[in-house]
Amino acid sequence: MASALFTTPIPDNEPVLSYAPGTPERESLKKKLDELAGQQIDIPLIIDGREVRTGDTSNYVMPHDTGHVLATWHKGGPQEIAAAIESSQRAWKEWSRWPWEERAAVLLKAADLLAGPWRDTVNASTMLGQSKTVHQAEIDAACELIDFWRFNCHYAEEIYSEQPMSSPGVWNRIEQRPLEGFVYAITPFNFTSIGGNLPTAPALMGGVSLWKPSRTSIYSNYFVMKVLQEAGLPDGVINFVIGDSAALTDVILPSPHFAGIHYTGSTEVFLMLWQKMSENLRLYKNYPRIVGETGGKDFIVAHASADVGALAAAMVRGAFEYQGQKCSAASRAYIPESLWPEVKEQLVEMVNSIKMGDPRDFRNFMCAVIDRNAFGSISEYIDEAKASADMEILVGGGYNDKKGYFIEPTIVVSQDPKSRLMCEEIFGPVLTLHVYKDSEWKEMLELCDVTSDYALTGAIFARDRAAIAEADDALRYTAGNYYINDKPTGAVVGQQPFGGGRASGTNDKAGSAINLMRWVTPRTIKENFVPPTDYTYPYMGGK
Repeated sequence: MASALFTTPIPDNEPVLSYAPGTPERESLKKKLDELAGQQIDIPLIIDGREVRTGDTSNYVMPHDTGHVLATWHKGGPQEIAAAIESSQRAWKEWSRWPWEERAAVLLKAADLLAGPWRDTVNASTMLGQSKTVHQAEIDAACELIDFWRFNCHYAEEIYSEQPMSSPGVWNRIEQRPLEGFVYAITPFNFTSIGGNLPTAPALMGGVSLWKPSRTSIYSNYFVMKVLQEAGLPDGVINFVIGDSAALTDVILPSPHFAGIHYTGSTEVFLMLWQKMSENLRLYKNYPRIVGETGGKDFIVAHASADVGALAAAMVRGAFEYQGQKCSAASRAYIPESLWPEVKEQLVEMVNSIKMGDPRDFRNFMCAVIDRNAFGSISEYIDEAKASADMEILVGGGYNDKKGYFIEPTIVVSQDPKSRLMCEEIFGPVLTLHVYKDSEWKEMLELCDVTSDYALTGAIFARDRAAIAEADDALRYTAGNYYINDKPTGAVVGQQPFGGGRASGTNDKAGSAINLMRWVTPRTIKENFVPPTDYTYPYMGGK
């Protein structure tokens, strides 16, 4: 072991490439898109570093062109999951003893590989497989994941460096030990970066992970796993397990080696997982760590002093970037009556100018929603708005699944501020808004707080500083990520650690030291250099 206190490179946010016409990155990415679209790959499980093919396969198609098969992927069953658990425990014995800087070196190398030779592949696979525009893929699959890997190494260094005070003759220390067992990392379709972060955060701290990606992001996540392997991640530290979610979970959760869950997905599934963990508590060696980021019914509240142009742009970007399929997407808005005519005009103009289609056409602002289930659920909400006497579709409202799962950006005006569309998470390109009387500002703040069970993101628009302060206080617990005069999406690692409370999750802030602390178990060490040799104390002298 080296006799040195190593420090990681000071991280900085990865620059976002523009992909503007004439740029080299645009030409390079276009070639990679053509290459990946022109082939069909076979995606195996990766267990103990080996590719495992079960023969039980499903097709992976483009959401915007459902007749185009990008890959076939193999479903794992109980036998494969048991092998993955066994592999993780063998790997843990060595990996947990590696010096922290050697573990960090793997992720730092992965970050540089992603920033360089793998950038086009991971971006292109995200665009094709998850129907993301080039900008949405760049800020997610490239920049955010690079930032996660670099900043997490820096935060790990800070965690290990924090030590207790010592008294004369005593040396006190704290060791941050990896969790015993494995972490079950369940990752969503909507962010490739979350796919790369959830299994690697515990691994950075010396733990091991079973990574189960969403079936609708397996394509890009497989390439992320290949990046980690090229970076030198030892076999078994992260096992890539794909298959039926319920079948995999039924094998994983009863394992005595289960040490925790790192989850992003729906609230209902998270509640189910938590309940099943509770039922298995007596089987586990330790109480499992539970970290989850779930849903949101994210809001924009406008004060009468708001800048209309900034408000309208934030509503359109916040609600419709990546088809509203972000946990942070603006889904409900409260607009003062005095601003409504101007806001309405700008919203309609902006939304009518939005182009939607294949992500390979860089002129498009939106693409398709992720799959048939999402298409059906979102279109049902739109149909409800069309049929309701209390709701009006201001713009949009169309949908079509003949070639891909396309839903127009839709704005609904609801007279009832507690209608189903104002209260429930839709997870699609539907923004429901309520127009309120300017004199009801305080009531709207209270209504915003109590309307939804979620508390993930939200934004306030105002130029009146007193109104900003009032909203800040009234909405203190409504959002874990709160924005003033900005859209409620686009959190950046190192700048706005992400997570929410209430029904939105455990708020353990991905992209911060807070999250990494969940994957270690501290040991306090006291060393007495000159220990006493007499059991008595001074007070015992005399009578």
